[in-house]
Amino acid sequence: QVQLVESGGGLVQAGGSLRLSCAASGPTFTSGFIGWFRQAPGKERRFVASVYWKINSTIYADSVKGRFTISRDVAKNTVNLQMNSLKSDDTAVYYCGWRGRSDLAYVYWGQGTQVTVSS
Repeated sequence: QVQLVESGGGLVQAGGSLRLSCAASGPTFTSGFIGWFRQAPGKERRFVASVYWKINSTIYADSVKGRFTISRDVAKNTVNLQMNSLKSDDTAVYYCGWRGRSDLAYVYWGQGTQVTVSS
């Protein structure tokens, strides 16, 4: 089992920056992918970025490329999402999730953290 706890959300003006963290624990979390997703009011949860822990391979949604950076901190067992040049469209609840290599979908989720970008 994998446990995930997000932190770092808040209110920021458009053009500003925020850094989210996802603290991971459990015996198997290093063998899979940790991803960030977001869900705006009335919309489906959507993929933002992910990292494959073992080789630090990253993937981004087109909407955040060049503005967001996902990184892992091996010493702290965290996955961070640095968000720059924020837009009002980035307003959402941000979740981190975990899946194993053979899983078709993300299996474990954190509780989410609110990000609000004011224009």
